[in-house]
Amino acid sequence: MESQCLDVLIVDDQAGVRYLLDAIIREEGHRPFLAVNGQEAVEQAVKINPDLVFMDIRMPVMDGTKALEKMKETGCSCQVVIMTAFTEKDVIDKARTNGAFKCIIKPFDVDEIRQIIHEVSRKIFPRASAL
Repeated sequence: MESQCLDVLIVDDQAGVRYLLDAIIREEGHRPFLAVNGQEAVEQAVKINPDLVFMDIRMPVMDGTKALEKMKETGCSCQVVIMTAFTEKDVIDKARTNGAFKCIIKPFDVDEIRQIIHEVSRKIFPRASAL
């Protein structure tokens, strides 16, 4: 049985984070797409309409909270996971207010990323995960 494939957008200005998430997503059998800042994230979201987005908060050009807000304005219904090395409550609250699915703290646990991917996959493809 072949599982359903998610389109996952990875948004981070750090190449190492993008590389790690790209590898995990591929290992889980899904399609990764990459962006290095919030502006690219919004453009990619409009173009590919991802199922899941892992997005950093602090990035050049446009930060993650602003990008999340703009993505939701375009009608993107993707699940957005905000990643941050900063545990500032107001930043996390703003991300949740703007529609973030989850907020995780860097450095994150690889198993936590896998659990999120599986959770979103079950939510989007409930019949496939029940088989």
